[in-house]
Amino acid sequence: MADSAVGMSRIGLAGLAVMGQNLALNIAEKGFPISVYNRTASKVDETVERAKEEGDLPLKGYYNPQEFVQSIQKPRSVIILVKAGAPVDQTIETLSKHLEPGDCIIDGGNEWYENTERRAASVKEKGLLYLGMGVSGGEEGARNGPSLMPGGTPEAYHYVEDVVQKVAAQVDDGPCVTYVGEGGSGNFVKMVHNGIEYGDMQLISEAYDVLKSVGGLTNEELHETFTEWNAGELESFLVEITADIFSVKDDKGDGFLVDKILDKTGMKGTGKWTVQQAAELSIAAPTIAASLDSRFLSGLKEERLEAARIFKEAGVGDILAVKNLDKKVLVDDVRKALYAAKICSYAQGMNLIRAKSLEKGWNLNLGELARIWKGGCIIRAKFLGRIKQAYDRNPKLASLLIDPEFAKEMVERQAAWRRVVSLAIEVGVSTPGMSASLAYFDTYRRARLPANLVQAQRDYFGAHTYERIDMPGSYHTEWFKIAKKSVNNKANVAAK
Repeated sequence: MADSAVGMSRIGLAGLAVMGQNLALNIAEKGFPISVYNRTASKVDETVERAKEEGDLPLKGYYNPQEFVQSIQKPRSVIILVKAGAPVDQTIETLSKHLEPGDCIIDGGNEWYENTERRAASVKEKGLLYLGMGVSGGEEGARNGPSLMPGGTPEAYHYVEDVVQKVAAQVDDGPCVTYVGEGGSGNFVKMVHNGIEYGDMQLISEAYDVLKSVGGLTNEELHETFTEWNAGELESFLVEITADIFSVKDDKGDGFLVDKILDKTGMKGTGKWTVQQAAELSIAAPTIAASLDSRFLSGLKEERLEAARIFKEAGVGDILAVKNLDKKVLVDDVRKALYAAKICSYAQGMNLIRAKSLEKGWNLNLGELARIWKGGCIIRAKFLGRIKQAYDRNPKLASLLIDPEFAKEMVERQAAWRRVVSLAIEVGVSTPGMSASLAYFDTYRRARLPANLVQAQRDYFGAHTYERIDMPGSYHTEWFKIAKKSVNNKANVAAK
């Protein structure tokens, strides 16, 4: 043992990378004695030392899994924060040798929801309880108050309810944690949260690109603009940190650091999972999908450099110049476009959660999920409170877009939104997220779409049948025969 103390710990945590360390210290700081364990001894020592430095917190470190488990009061609750996949299974196997029936394992990683359900069924055979708990907020959130999304049995949640309610971020209407639902619902909700995050970040980057590449705003002006936006309807963690980024000078050279960063975006998989699930459930999520495609394309840096050279030689330059551009009007238009597009992104995410909830029988509360995202997490934003109100007004709301308040705001901003997307297209700046959101809005609000032609084509080549708008039933037409007969008749008439 790295530190001796009298008495048993309230809870345990295994896995002391950045998130694990910070969450353990957060739990200890809230007054819950905690035992920690990691396969690498130096991580245990580091965490114990931090606990001493940050207020002599009630944290005990262990190098041996058996001693670690035995130091926790029964029924035991153990959080594991290790890399998703095989490491989780290995950690469960190591700890379950020493756990007893009635003990509970809580996986706090970004795990695929079906893996959580598989593990819950597996440990149940040993009499153990299991929670899959999404944790959002990054390093800072884990230490000072994250948004927590636990899913599993209500009994398992009851084991840690007192802990997570104090550890989570606190907002005006309570802690940013709730019992999400059964099975892998907590991990699924966290996955969609990350998908929305992908969309949010993409839309902000497009706003930046239009303002900088078309509007010519300097980093100082961008800092001022995003700071101003963060004081209004766009108030959010991501807009706040974006403003900060534009103010940071390069400590290894001249100018601003943001301009020296390679334009290749990394990812860990949750955005891809979100898009795959949207496809599986037939839920349109074009904004989130566009953000994923943009990350794929950003990774083709060498190809893009070559393409830029080839097309420049062929006569297509980088960005066309805009004459008589009013910067103030552009900034205001981009603000409105960003807000409207963000509503579409959140609407798509919420629709996906609802569809999965219906499929799995989870009975998820969308308003409550919006509430626990108001603080601690990466997508925390001012308007999440209004999203909660929208679902409180109508729990069966088909889409955020048709909530009366949000519908009014979309209508008020759509002209500016169209101007921004049109301008970007005209000068050659790609805005895939904003464009996809606008197409989503325009498609959703139309009473009739050209899908009738697509269905006719499907019936023509595959006899897939179609429905009519004027009478019930399914129909099939011999399109080829009728079309050829019509052509022949016309030819005969012309010959006469």
